[in-house]
Amino acid sequence: MDNSTNITYHDIDIKKMLYDMACAIVDNPEAVSVVENETEDETVYTLSVAEADMGMIIGRHGKIARALRTVTKAAAKMSNKKISVEIK
Repeated sequence: MDNSTNITYHDIDIKKMLYDMACAIVDNPEAVSVVENETEDETVYTLSVAEADMGMIIGRHGKIARALRTVTKAAAKMSNKKISVEIK
């Protein structure tokens, strides 16, 4: 029995993943937006939320923001992409 699988991660939509994670955290998901800006060497995702939800996205001592960045960078690494996440 062969348990090896050929999974490719080129189909991961990092923008949608970041959007979905942010919507799950905030009280006002209608105000969440993610803008993707590609340069020649990396992709920058800018996450915007309502001002009232900014504390929820950042978390205590930046733990939630750090977790969002870690998960998106891990997904990007699987897709062989270099990314950064900005929160505004």
